[in-house]
Amino acid sequence: MFDADLISTWTENYVTEPEPIRAARHASMEHGVEPVTPAVGSYLASLVSITGAQSIVEIGTGLGVASQWLLHGNADANLTTIEKDVDHLQSAKDLMIAAGIPNARVRVISGDASDILPRMNEGTYDLVLVNSTTKGVLDFVRHALRLTRSGGLVVLTHALGGGHVANPAKRDAVTTELRTILGDYAVDEHVRATLVPVGDGVLTLVKD
Repeated sequence: MFDADLISTWTENYVTEPEPIRAARHASMEHGVEPVTPAVGSYLASLVSITGAQSIVEIGTGLGVASQWLLHGNADANLTTIEKDVDHLQSAKDLMIAAGIPNARVRVISGDASDILPRMNEGTYDLVLVNSTTKGVLDFVRHALRLTRSGGLVVLTHALGGGHVANPAKRDAVTTELRTILGDYAVDEHVRATLVPVGDGVLTLVKD
């Protein structure tokens, strides 16, 4: 038997974050916004690098930790990121400027993703990241698949809900939506689903 806790700790400590991303992480924690873990960020950057993704959408900017990791994966990538908290969005923009990321690579949209996503172009993007822990995540994933081109990726961070998904006693709205996502797409013949145990779970869907 392997020691899952030891492996998880080792995996998280394996990653060395670039200084600008560490600054964004520190700012996130100061604002009470939990960012993706270093291992999750590194995994996101690897996905972008391996696939050569250039047109990326992020649902849930926070203070831009995941945003910077995504852009770190490919110097030719451009990011559209959506965040309803205007203060968080402004902080994320400031941190990306401080990191030397050109404004031309980032399009920020302030507002509720539920209102914005239906107006975005279908089948246009190489990768869509759903970086949300709020009610409505099921609809976000469905919209993300609509926006993604054939062969593109939809990535859901926090897929195990901090472990709540594995606890049958947890039946809140978000946990229920996550269980639906994991159950439905595991058997959906139109996607290839992989659940990776980094952070609190990352679900990757490859769209046929």
